Amino acid sequence: MIAIFKNTRRALPALVAPLLALALAVPAQAEVAFKSITSPGGIEAWMVEDYTVPIVTIGFAFEGGAAQDPTDKVGLATLMSSLFDEGAGNLDSDAFQIKLDEAGLEMGFSANFDYFAGFARMLADQKDDATDLLALAVNEPRFDQTAIDRMRDQILAGLAARKQDPGYAAGRLWNETLFGNHPYARPIEGTEASLPTITADDLRQFHKDIFARKTLKVGIVGALDEEAAGKMIDAIFSKLPAEPKLAQVPPAPLSFGQEVAVDYPLPQTSINLAYPGVVETDPDYFPAFIMTEMLAGSSLLSELNVEVREKRGLSYGVSGGLVNLSEAQALTIGTSTRPDQANEAIEVMRTTLAKMAADGPDPAALERTKRYLVGAYPINQLRSSVAIATTMVSQQIEGLPLDYVVERQQSIEAVTAEQVQAVAKRIFEAEPSVLIVGPGAKEEDAAK
Repeated sequence: MIAIFKNTRRALPALVAPLLALALAVPAQAEVAFKSITSPGGIEAWMVEDYTVPIVTIGFAFEGGAAQDPTDKVGLATLMSSLFDEGAGNLDSDAFQIKLDEAGLEMGFSANFDYFAGFARMLADQKDDATDLLALAVNEPRFDQTAIDRMRDQILAGLAARKQDPGYAAGRLWNETLFGNHPYARPIEGTEASLPTITADDLRQFHKDIFARKTLKVGIVGALDEEAAGKMIDAIFSKLPAEPKLAQVPPAPLSFGQEVAVDYPLPQTSINLAYPGVVETDPDYFPAFIMTEMLAGSSLLSELNVEVREKRGLSYGVSGGLVNLSEAQALTIGTSTRPDQANEAIEVMRTTLAKMAADGPDPAALERTKRYLVGAYPINQLRSSVAIATTMVSQQIEGLPLDYVVERQQSIEAVTAEQVQAVAKRIFEAEPSVLIVGPGAKEEDAAK
C-alpha cells in the first residue's frame, strides 16, 4: 500500500501533549470498522467513529502530485506542500500560526509522485474553530513571497547538504536508469536550477488545478458521528472546483536488464536490483507480497539476510519491497558491502532468488511469514488515528474495498507454496536492472 503522508510541520501545543499521547491509542482491531458516508454536499468519504479519546483526525488526498510538475519547474508540488501553514485568507504567516495554536490544530501536507495529501488532527471540543482554519488553508492559501522565499531556501539548503551524500546521487541515477524521461525519474524535491524559477502564480495555478472534488479521497476518524463528519467535510472541501485540470501522465515502462556502475569513493559499495513488480489488484499480488517479505523483509531471518549476512558476513543487511506507483510497479532489493565483496554479494543474491523460483518456499518459513504479516498489519496500519485515516485514504486511492482488512487476512492465509513459486518464476525470470555505486565500480561487475 502506498504511503501518502510524510511530514508534519505543526505540532499541537504543549498544553495538549498528554491528550495527544492518548490519541495514539487505537481500539482493538475488531472495532476498527471502516464505513462509507456521503456528506450533504455529495462528497464521499470513509470514517471510523470512535470516542475513546476526544480527538478528531481527517486525512485527504487529491490526484496530482509531483508527476504534474512542469518539466522546467520540478519541485513545484513539494514547495507548495510546505506553504499551507504559512498564511491563508486574511491571515499572514504569523497570524495563521497563532490561530493554529489557539485552535489546537495540527496539520501537515505532502506530495508524492501521484497524489497531494494532507491531514489534520484536532480536539473534539475545538473542532469548529479548527475546521474553519483548515478550510481556509485548503481553499485560500496565500503563497506570500516572503514565505515562498523562506521555504524555498530551506529546500535548497537541504539539496546542498545532499550533495555530500553519495546515496542521494545514486538514488537520482537509479530513478533515471529505471524511468528514463518519465516524470518519475525527476527529483520530487526539485533542483537548484528549477526551484528558483517557481513563482507565486505557479503555485496558485497548481493549487487551482489539482485541488478539486472529483479526485478527492477522505478518511475521518474520531469523536464525531456521521452527521457531524459530513458537515465537517463540506465545510472544508465543498467550495473547491468540481473538476481538476491534470496533465496526462503516461505509463512508465521500466527499463529492466540495465547495468549501471558509478565509481564513487565510499567506504562500502551500494548494490540495488530492480525486477518487474505486481500491482495490488493483480491476483498474484499476495503471493508476490509474501515472497518479497520472505526474501528481503524486515526480519533478519529473511532468506537474503540469512544467505548474505548470516552465512557469509557480506553485509549488515538486505532489504527490499514492492514499489507501486500509479503508472509503474517494481520489486527492488538493496544492500551494501565491502568493495572487494560486491561481486560475491550480487552472485549470492541472484542465486537465492533463482532458488526461490526453482524450488519454491520452505513451508515452515512460508507459514511463519504469513502469521507475521497478518499480525503486523493492525500494528502498522491501525496504530493511531493518523494511521487509520491514512489507511482509509490509501485504500480508496488503490480501489480496495471497505473490508480490505478482513479480505487481506483471508488472502494471505490462502496463499500456497505453489503460488509463491509461480510468481517467483514470473518475476525472477526477467533480467533485473543492477546499480552499483562504490570505489572502482565497473559495469561488467553489475552484469555478473
